[in-house]
Amino acid sequence: MALRWDFWRGRDRGVRVDSATQGHLEEFVATRRGVEAFLEPQTTMARPSMLLVAADGEWTRRSIESPAWGRRFAGRHALPLYDAGVVGYPQRMRDYNARLKGRGHTA
Repeated sequence: MALRWDFWRGRDRGVRVDSATQGHLEEFVATRRGVEAFLEPQTTMARPSMLLVAADGEWTRRSIESPAWGRRFAGRHALPLYDAGVVGYPQRMRDYNARLKGRGHTA
């Protein structure tokens, strides 16, 4: 199998964010307060993704078509945007997961 020369650049390969994914992200932003966005880079196994974290630590993650799409989404919704590979994930997200686990739920 030959790799395209631009494989590592994370170029858009025509995979679009479907309406269900976009709707889910928009609903999360509209129904939670203090939402921040974290862009996760493309890996060899996964497309780029966007993680949204609310003020209470509740979170959701979805694959997106490109980091540019994520920047546009965050801009349209006036969300603070961070590079997850640089800043990591907020402590409130880990605390939320720990609270769920303590109640017998999995995140």
